[in-house]
Amino acid sequence: MSQDAGAELKDVELNELDPEKQPMKAAGEEEAAGEQNGCVKVKMPEEAEAKFTGLSKEELLKVAGTPGWVRTRWALLVLFWLGWVGMLVGAVVIIVQAPRCRPLPPMRWWNEGPLYEIGDPQAFVADKQKPALQAMEDHINSLSQLKIKGLVLGSLHKAPTDSETDLSLDAVDGSLGTLDNFKSFVSKAQGKGISVVVDLTPNYRGQMPWYSDKFLQDPSQQAKIKGAVDFWLGLGVKGIQLSGLDHLVDKAPALWEELWNKTKWEGSEPADRVLIGVTALNQSDKIMELQNRTQVDLLLSGLLRLNQDALDLSVAVEALLTGLNQSRMSWNVGGRSAGHLASLVPQRLVRLYHLLLFTLPGTPVFNYGDEIGLQDEQGKPFPRMLWNESQDTADTVQKGRLALRDLFRELSELRGRERSLEHGDFRPLRLACPASLAFLREWDQSERYLALLNFANQSAPCGLAGEVGLPRAASVVLSTGPGRARDQQLELADLRLEPSEGLLLRFPYTP
Repeated sequence: MSQDAGAELKDVELNELDPEKQPMKAAGEEEAAGEQNGCVKVKMPEEAEAKFTGLSKEELLKVAGTPGWVRTRWALLVLFWLGWVGMLVGAVVIIVQAPRCRPLPPMRWWNEGPLYEIGDPQAFVADKQKPALQAMEDHINSLSQLKIKGLVLGSLHKAPTDSETDLSLDAVDGSLGTLDNFKSFVSKAQGKGISVVVDLTPNYRGQMPWYSDKFLQDPSQQAKIKGAVDFWLGLGVKGIQLSGLDHLVDKAPALWEELWNKTKWEGSEPADRVLIGVTALNQSDKIMELQNRTQVDLLLSGLLRLNQDALDLSVAVEALLTGLNQSRMSWNVGGRSAGHLASLVPQRLVRLYHLLLFTLPGTPVFNYGDEIGLQDEQGKPFPRMLWNESQDTADTVQKGRLALRDLFRELSELRGRERSLEHGDFRPLRLACPASLAFLREWDQSERYLALLNFANQSAPCGLAGEVGLPRAASVVLSTGPGRARDQQLELADLRLEPSEGLLLRFPYTP
């Protein structure tokens, strides 16, 4: 028998052994397909994979020094620097040619949103079981939702009507609460971003705000007034309001100058406090003259109450803008002595006037309850504020008031976030319909806003064809009437306003 045959027999004998007698397998050997126990496979050198180790340092240096690679490196270096310089030049050209952003005008807190006047805290609150100043804290959140920036309170001092005998300007009227109640209210309001202003008009319940000329020129009374300003400012209030400003300035100019300095300066530094004057004047030239003469921050007047015609209103607004910076302009219809907006304009125009006040350049000022269309009651200068409307009004009236409040809040929010409405330029536009008012608010590269107001009780075609700088169409932001879809595109040349409709449109800036 040959050696090969003997080997094969040996293999057979091993394979035929019982499993217990077969040699043990190493871990992993079972996975080697087609291999048997006892067989060893050796990998020959020619089967090993060839590994590339790259060029040695000497070989690299030898190749790098060849003329072709030298020229290639120089070409790549030149291209890199040319590209870098090109990008730098391109950036400079873009910066130079790009339109420069217009610097924002200086803004004070009373320029950033509406002011809200509460002439009688007792009429404003719902909970009659608490002192009025304490109960007012329950409504701070409601006012904060309206994006109110300032509250004008009172007067809060003790002042018998038309009697200066028991006048106490530097104390809280006990019928409204305590000094601690007032401090707590101021603290909570400021925590919500709402500044508090106090009305210090001495005879605020009487016909003559300053009693008499004798009162104004009495040194002891003047000392009381100046001391009262220091007292209230020391409590953290952010401003003072005074009615009958024209009479005060005419009869006691030196006193006015001292009051101005006390309010607007804190030691040697200017103070972030507002000084508001109230006047019965209703002509734009006289209002402008008084404001420039007194340097009061805001002047509330009867301008909008007198000028309810679209053309007269447009002329009055343009006249004020020629002589006043818009940061010193304020707009109001009613007030503590004048009454509520819904009682001073036709009911069909209440929503339109809300749109007007929020879109004119300057600070809108509202009387408490204007946001729900509160009306004056005969013989009661301060009607009760309606908080629980489900009990006080029918469903249709309630829905109307809540809808007006929603419009107020939307306009307030819009004015606070859009630069064109907050401090944009004012440009009057000429409409084809004479009973309507239109103007454009624009700021630098921000979106433009177009306000159109139809004071007439019938619809009218009010196209804006031919006006320079206007696009062919603009989108609807809101309307005071039904039937306008938000973001609907309207052709400006074929525009038609519905009866008593106020319409706010916008369109993008184009260079």
